[in-house]
Amino acid sequence: MADRSELHPSTRAAQALGRVDPETRAITPPIHPSSTFERAPDGSYPGGRTYTRDHNPNYDQPEALLASLEGGQAALLFSSGMAAATTVFETLAVGDHVIAPEQRYWSIRRWLQNLAGRGRIELDLVPNGDLTALERALRPGHTQIVWVETPANPTCAITDIAATARAAHAAGARVVADSTLSTPVLCRPIEHGADLVMHSATKQLTGHAAVLAGALVTARQDEHWARIAQDRGSRGAVLGPFEAWLLLRGMRTLFLRVPRSAASAQRIAERLASNPGVVEVFYPGLPSHPDHAVAARQMSGGYGMLVSFRVSGGAAQARDVASRLRLFRNATSLGGVESLVEHRAPVEGPGTPVPDDLLRLSIGIESVDDLLADLDQALRAVPAQGAR
Repeated sequence: MADRSELHPSTRAAQALGRVDPETRAITPPIHPSSTFERAPDGSYPGGRTYTRDHNPNYDQPEALLASLEGGQAALLFSSGMAAATTVFETLAVGDHVIAPEQRYWSIRRWLQNLAGRGRIELDLVPNGDLTALERALRPGHTQIVWVETPANPTCAITDIAATARAAHAAGARVVADSTLSTPVLCRPIEHGADLVMHSATKQLTGHAAVLAGALVTARQDEHWARIAQDRGSRGAVLGPFEAWLLLRGMRTLFLRVPRSAASAQRIAERLASNPGVVEVFYPGLPSHPDHAVAARQMSGGYGMLVSFRVSGGAAQARDVASRLRLFRNATSLGGVESLVEHRAPVEGPGTPVPDDLLRLSIGIESVDDLLADLDQALRAVPAQGAR
């Protein structure tokens, strides 16, 4: 693929870096389902590939595109977002110290706590974006990973990536940023000092709720990155060729879908903030959000497609609102073209820090006026905050 770094990211995405199949001149890439590749008589691999667990041709294009969009040196695809995240920690030595935010995707938080409980790592959880707490938790020479999730799922808490990176790097630690809710359309964490960027590619990167996938992007192809790549192949945490092909197809419309969802989410958050049946709205695009200034500084083009809000009347009322919605599908996940709602606390279960009256919305690409009307009718029966 020719170097197209001078082109706008939306052009690079739409043309998938301009690659054309060298044999057929096909614009749409072929799918290579082969699990193995032929050796030459001397035992070498003239095609440069040995086994699909290490490198399938269908990985090349989406990995190169994602690295280009994030401003990184390389990218790797994984079988899921969890596979990508856990691989980062599996490369650490026993007893290495990790710092992670209190508010984050629940499955990763729970997995890290289990890992720490088994003595595999040492773990400190700190409030999102609290630099003082982060600096107190850092152990120079011992802390290996500072994990950042911004915006955080589901409360949309924002972390200052640049300030976090300065503190972490001074202590000899790497910063890994989960940028699933931003995508490279809205934020490029490597530009702010992150060493690795993680995506649950199942979400907006694919955009159609039809692929389970994850990805890591590195700022540098160093020894740590080499261990991650080796671990991916050794554990078989790889994406199938067809799924990689679907991911690439989804990424080509990224710069159409993400801004539209973000613009709709902004309007929805503003409408919810004025609804008397809503206790609190979590969306970094609102000036009332405590992290709005940081979000405005490190994000551009919008604040993401996730909006969460608390319903007056408690958990039972929140559940009823979700059931009255007609266009929002009541389902787990986010980032697809269709809008979803989820009563989040029961999904996460005991020990979740999420309020039991919180509903999480994933905003798709439908008409925002239709979505607003749906929310209005579902909230109409909710008593105003403080009413009896």
